[in-house]
Amino acid sequence: MDNSEMLTYGLLGKNISYSFSKTYFTQKFKDLQLHNCQYLNYDLQDISQLKAILKENKNLKGLNVTIPYKQEITPFLDTISDEAKHIGAVNTVKIVGGKLMGFNTDIYGFETSLKSITNETNGLALILGTGGASKAVHFVLQKLGFDVVFVSRKPMKENSITYTDLTKELVESARLIINCTPLGTFPNINEYPNIPYQYLHKNQVLFDLVYNPPLTQFLIRGQEKGTLIKNGYDMLTFQAERSWDIWNS
Repeated sequence: MDNSEMLTYGLLGKNISYSFSKTYFTQKFKDLQLHNCQYLNYDLQDISQLKAILKENKNLKGLNVTIPYKQEITPFLDTISDEAKHIGAVNTVKIVGGKLMGFNTDIYGFETSLKSITNETNGLALILGTGGASKAVHFVLQKLGFDVVFVSRKPMKENSITYTDLTKELVESARLIINCTPLGTFPNINEYPNIPYQYLHKNQVLFDLVYNPPLTQFLIRGQEKGTLIKNGYDMLTFQAERSWDIWNS
């Protein structure tokens, strides 16, 4: 089949050669014998390049959106789901008749993955990072009844502190610590968030949205202190399946 006739889906992001999505969906199309479908990486240096992609790819049916465009894509959308609008981040786009509809499947992915490892529904949660993915995590944690504090290099909002503000008492009292930064992602596998790991303990959960490598330095340091750990692979799988449902609804 000519490539121009293929139903096309893809990932929109920057420096995404490592991406999970292309491998996942290419295998999915193979398993489902969808020979008329393809999944491409759209590695953009600037979000303005999206206009050319849309013009050149008339059979583009859907996009996943990753760092750093989950918020920057908003002006290109014709409609946005209530959840995505509420958190201000879009990671899934459905394209119908040239109209772009934005959704957020990180919410479903994170909540489903979190519930697979813990029944915790309240207490203190620390979110490391304030990017697009952190907004979906915050949405879920608020819904589950957690008190949330964002940790970043520069405070961005009322419930935000810097890494140097992380005291022994604060770290020890946290039930969940979620890394929403890209620190530790391949190939920079020796990087990790600068938190006082010495105060971690076995009654905590460390969740890293990074999935490559499967065991980041952040998770290794938690594991050494007896914490329950979870990487971002299952979250990605859950959100990818929800994206597929949206594209085909």
